[in-house]
Amino acid sequence: MFKKSLLWQLYPAYLSITVAALFIITLYLSRLLPEFYYDQVANDLRARASLIEQQILPSLKANDSQQLNDTARKLGTSSSTRITIILPDGRVIADSDEDPAIMENHGDRPEFIKALEKGVGRSLRFSNTLGLSMMYFALPIKDGDQILAVIRTSIPATAIDEKLKNIYHKIVLSVVIVAICAAGISLVISRKISLPIEKMKETAQRFASGQFDHVPIPKQVELAELAQALNEMARQLRDRINTITRQRNEVEAILSSMAEGVLAVDVNHRIVSINRAAAKFLNIDPNEAKGRTVEDIVHNTEFQEFIRGILNDEDSCQAEVVLPGRKERIVGLNGTTLTDNNGDKSGAVIVISDMTRMRRLEDVRRDFVANVSHELRTPITSIKGFAETLLEGAFKEPEKAERFLHIIAKHTDRLNAIVEDLLSLSSLEEGSQKRKITFENASIRPVLDSVISMSTIKAEDKEITLELDCDEGLEARINTVLLEQAILNLVDNAIKYSESKSTIRIEARPSDEMIRIAVRDSGCGIAKKHQNRIFERFYVVDKSRSRKLGGTGLGLAIVKHIAEVHGGYVTLESSPGQGCTFIVHLPAE
Repeated sequence: MFKKSLLWQLYPAYLSITVAALFIITLYLSRLLPEFYYDQVANDLRARASLIEQQILPSLKANDSQQLNDTARKLGTSSSTRITIILPDGRVIADSDEDPAIMENHGDRPEFIKALEKGVGRSLRFSNTLGLSMMYFALPIKDGDQILAVIRTSIPATAIDEKLKNIYHKIVLSVVIVAICAAGISLVISRKISLPIEKMKETAQRFASGQFDHVPIPKQVELAELAQALNEMARQLRDRINTITRQRNEVEAILSSMAEGVLAVDVNHRIVSINRAAAKFLNIDPNEAKGRTVEDIVHNTEFQEFIRGILNDEDSCQAEVVLPGRKERIVGLNGTTLTDNNGDKSGAVIVISDMTRMRRLEDVRRDFVANVSHELRTPITSIKGFAETLLEGAFKEPEKAERFLHIIAKHTDRLNAIVEDLLSLSSLEEGSQKRKITFENASIRPVLDSVISMSTIKAEDKEITLELDCDEGLEARINTVLLEQAILNLVDNAIKYSESKSTIRIEARPSDEMIRIAVRDSGCGIAKKHQNRIFERFYVVDKSRSRKLGGTGLGLAIVKHIAEVHGGYVTLESSPGQGCTFIVHLPAE
């Protein structure tokens, strides 16, 4: 697009305004002057008619047509005006230029009609009698309330046109002279306004290059205020640039000394800033990383997904990823979006924290507490239950007492095995998540039979029926103690949350290279909003009810942990009021 200087924007504008104003004034005068001049002529004709009325009134009353005609000719010649006397019926009885006897009836003349109706008549029209355009003025002659005749005065319109033409010539000449003067004055004024602004523009361009020169103060008040504002802006810019430079140096020093990594990216995933700690975490060169995309520099899918997630969907988020290297690290990512002055997303900043040692210690603590508080609880509860049964009198029946003592011995052995497994779980190798747990190919049916045997007493207390559907030959590579604990936790929960006289069904069957062990009850069910978190440690749906039933919120977390140890997973199918079906999925081989 072609750009014009300020001078050639102001000057044509001023000149155009002036020419337009002159054109409008000329157009207005060209329309006003004829009307004004015609009014003046009409007033003159009216004055002449009034004077002539007084001189012809006696002859008109005497009905002396010859005297009227002579008087009209005499007065018309002396005043250069055509005079016509017309009776109310339209007959012409006297005329200064023509013989009234041969003149046609004037009853249809517009000025005559207006004179009779309104007391005065005026018109500018072509005269058929004279063959000229004439200006007519008609005035009624009255005797009291009676109209005796209408006197009409007129002059040729050509005389009026000549006068107007002379006036138009003078107006046009004046307009041309004024336009030439206005053009010169506009050029001077435009130059006077544009020159200081051009100097300010040059100074502002030096501002952009970092040269904060003083702007000269012009004489015009508005431009002087603008120059003062520019000088103040230059001073503030100088101060702010110095402050920003100092703050940038301070921030760079702080980021360089931080143990946490800090990474800033724009909306196109390009790295804007990165400190030494972040470069060390990601094993990249900070100088080569700037300006390049995260996908080009960081070859870690989880880290890339985190960057895309925060830029595309969320304002802030947290995550943990494992960064490979000579020494594997677990890092915590805390990201938040950046916005520009308009509130639009402009990028993101990610803080990288080394969570390796903390997560290892947390895993050891969590596994130990969870397993000690829950996995030991089940055999201890069983031992206590059978012992109390013996104390209540069952020892008097040798057969029952012997069976109960065998069960107690079995659970004592199981308790010892669980303790040993817990110790194995709590002893993690440095830098590794592998558990020292033994697995063997074993039949699943005996494990489920054992679970039903240990849950029978609790089920009978609530008159709950336990049903089992499992083939004898169904096998998997399992740790029988841990699997028994997982299924026992599910059955125990089902008994707690099921109504009396209901049925709990345990099913085990192969499905798509997996073995599904399902525990189905008809209890209160779990709402959809809780299902994603139900396997979290210490998460319970109804805290008051769980506390009343003896729950701590760790049972399902242990089930999930045991399923994952086996290389499987656990799922839930439930709706409020429709019961729950917990399914442990184990690899078939």
